[in-house]
Amino acid sequence: MTSKPEPGPAWGSQHRLAASEKWLAKSAAMGRPVTDAFVEYAQPRPGMEVLDVARGTGEPAISLAASLGGQGAVTALDLSAELLAVAEKRARARGLNLRTRRGDAHALPFPDDQFDLATSRFGVMYFADVVAALRELRRVQRPGARACFLAWGSFDQPYWQSMMGVVYRHVGGTLLQSGEADPFRFAQSGSLSALLRDAGFNAVEETSMTLPWAWPGSVEEVWDYAQAVSAPFRPMLERVPADRWPEIHAEVHRALEKYSGGGKITFGASVVFASGKKRN
Repeated sequence: MTSKPEPGPAWGSQHRLAASEKWLAKSAAMGRPVTDAFVEYAQPRPGMEVLDVARGTGEPAISLAASLGGQGAVTALDLSAELLAVAEKRARARGLNLRTRRGDAHALPFPDDQFDLATSRFGVMYFADVVAALRELRRVQRPGARACFLAWGSFDQPYWQSMMGVVYRHVGGTLLQSGEADPFRFAQSGSLSALLRDAGFNAVEETSMTLPWAWPGSVEEVWDYAQAVSAPFRPMLERVPADRWPEIHAEVHRALEKYSGGGKITFGASVVFASGKKRN
């Protein structure tokens, strides 16, 4: 039975790491169509040196490395050494040329003009100073190289509304802490591409898509998963009174059942793709 979420901080915590490992296969399956679409959008080619930023447990760095066909390499960067260790283990099991490097997107530990392609899937929203991080990313790219980003669209979509939206309707207050990580900061059309231009990129593009996003399991599982890994919502979850959780769990389960069928929970994901090039 689902209970009150354990209190805990954010990215890289042991609690989140354990949850990420526990749900790794099902989380990867849910995200596979989005990952595949993003890799296709990024257009990696054999021989490229690719930098994947804010990489966590491995995707899309692993898929990018697989697409290089053994020619070139992917460097996966993240603040969490623990999450990178999971990524490295996954890549090694597949014999992929993937390097990991602990580091901050705002101060990349690489020389100028090193990479042919830079990517970040569901990472750019969490940069503390987005323009500064984008400029730093542009610095380490070779002239003419492309930088590609994937961000969440609006909070008003099934995956979020059926779980965190239910909690929010019960507790009110602030959905996300002011000044803290906001997964939806680029939901407004043109907002991410505007910052890419501010950071000095040209040939900037942006488009929104709705892609498959389905959890291969039960409503109880996906709700447990969402509570464990959705770090920006921890403050909201932790202010739910203990006696309100049974009612919230029941309502979340009812909301999720609307998308349940065939052994999976089919949501769909509204996301934003954006890219820009470093001037030659």
